[in-house]
Amino acid sequence: MQMFRDRVDAGRALGQRLRVLLGGGGDLLVLALPRGGVPVGFEVARILGVPLDVFVVRKLGTPGHEELAMGAIATGGVTVLNAGVVRRLRIPQSAIAAAAEREGRELVRREQLFRDGRPPARVEGRTVILVDDGLATGSTMRAALRALRQQKPARIVVGVGVGAPETCAEFEREADAVVCVHTPEPFYAVGQWFEDFTQTTDDEVRELLARAAHGGAVSPAEV
Repeated sequence: MQMFRDRVDAGRALGQRLRVLLGGGGDLLVLALPRGGVPVGFEVARILGVPLDVFVVRKLGTPGHEELAMGAIATGGVTVLNAGVVRRLRIPQSAIAAAAEREGRELVRREQLFRDGRPPARVEGRTVILVDDGLATGSTMRAALRALRQQKPARIVVGVGVGAPETCAEFEREADAVVCVHTPEPFYAVGQWFEDFTQTTDDEVRELLARAAHGGAVSPAEV
């Protein structure tokens, strides 16, 4: 399988797939999961000619193994737990509550930082495309999807550059549509399918969102 050069490359590939599926314009909205999903989402919004915003979600890292997600929290007070991880590692409720409180503070901080005073985009009644660079366990995306449902969008489409085959299949039961550009087997980590998987910075997220807010997206005809 050919690797993506970077997140921009992944966003362009995903945007082309989504344009075939959804067309462009209309009442579509791209919501990107920061930070790595924002460069991907910017390209998707540019190709579709639609608005871009962020949907902030924070992973709940397992104590002592922070890279392993025991769950995630999202805007709107939604917490999604990875029941298998919690049960297998016998993680106490106190540890989950402490992680949720800590990440909740960071979630609020990031929302204020990234939006720079701009209000959240309207979700109700729209087709929302939730975008990230990839799906591994899916905890973060699942939290975002369930939080978004509370805001009553018409449809939720999950779009990623690369994903674990079983995780992408699971989301077909939860989202209205799923586009995973690549589903390699075996799958070990999202980053292994990118030549450049450098961490996206807060400043890069702010810059891309500001560009999108000030007409950075183009119409499909210009792509």
